[in-house]
Amino acid sequence: MQCEISEIANLPTRFGDFKIQAFKEYLPDGCYKEHLAIFTDPLPATPVVRVHSECLTGDALGSLKCDCGEQLAFALGFIQSQGGMVIYLRQEGRNIGLLNKVNAYALQDRGLDTVAANHQLGFSADERTYEMVETILAHFKIKKIRLLTNNPKKIESLENIEIVERLPIVVEPNPHNEGYLTVKKEKMGHWL
Repeated sequence: MQCEISEIANLPTRFGDFKIQAFKEYLPDGCYKEHLAIFTDPLPATPVVRVHSECLTGDALGSLKCDCGEQLAFALGFIQSQGGMVIYLRQEGRNIGLLNKVNAYALQDRGLDTVAANHQLGFSADERTYEMVETILAHFKIKKIRLLTNNPKKIESLENIEIVERLPIVVEPNPHNEGYLTVKKEKMGHWL
């Protein structure tokens, strides 16, 4: 996989001090995506790793329709205390893009659940891929991790990484995302 890697910079946050490094992934169609590794220094021998797909509405705007922002906040706080890394993948809307995500939101406003909305737009329930995760972990010479996830697909996708422990992310539902979380559990197999 062809990628360009930035320098490492300091990233002080409300969760604590991290280091940050960007990875520009060149895609076969000539486009690219830029991903981030946000990590503690030093990294433990077996770090806690959270693979987090971008969710502009949840991560930056505080949307209550999903649990993404809360999951990211939980992960950054937990990793700050335990030592590890958040791999932030630019896969907005389960990799359907921001425009299609807003269209899916509109379909959800009309009564479809998140999976049915994606299908209505011609996408599978989840279009995300995780090849870049192994590239980033290999860059840091990480072979064993404690994976912070509720998504079994992430475990299955990391074929060349030893996952010594799966750690759950526990966030409280709200009236706006209860149905969304039920769909994640019942239709997508997430551990909630």
